[in-house]
Amino acid sequence: MTTPPVMDIHQILKKLPHRYPILLVDRVLAMDGKTIKALKNVTINEPYFVGHFPHRPVMPGVLMLEALAQAAALLAFSAAGSTLDANSVIYFVGIDGARFKRPVEPGDQLVLDVTLERSRAGIYKFKAKASVGDEVACEAELMCTMRNVG
Repeated sequence: MTTPPVMDIHQILKKLPHRYPILLVDRVLAMDGKTIKALKNVTINEPYFVGHFPHRPVMPGVLMLEALAQAAALLAFSAAGSTLDANSVIYFVGIDGARFKRPVEPGDQLVLDVTLERSRAGIYKFKAKASVGDEVACEAELMCTMRNVG
């Protein structure tokens, strides 16, 4: 028996402003105030595979980082106890120590694990890892900030 997701795609769409083709989180499996585990199902239908690369499709590393940043944004909203509205936005403001360890191809399920390391003055710092099965595909430290724009 499988456990239901903490957030399905409909709930994610209410929390993140991203839409196709840049929404890169399909489901949240677990989340508490400090960690999140989310999924990105990688399919051959992704628009970037047309050119990256036609002879051997590989998910661009920058999109793996974006998927991790979107999972981090979901965690930041949860940690702040706030929700997306017309006046709030989370900006991606930094990446440190990004490393790519394995290619991600169509058919892979990218598991996004993000931990909130600290939050101070509206700046959030996360440790993030994307894996396929037991293999790490990408890891980095990410920073974001939540701002009111209205």
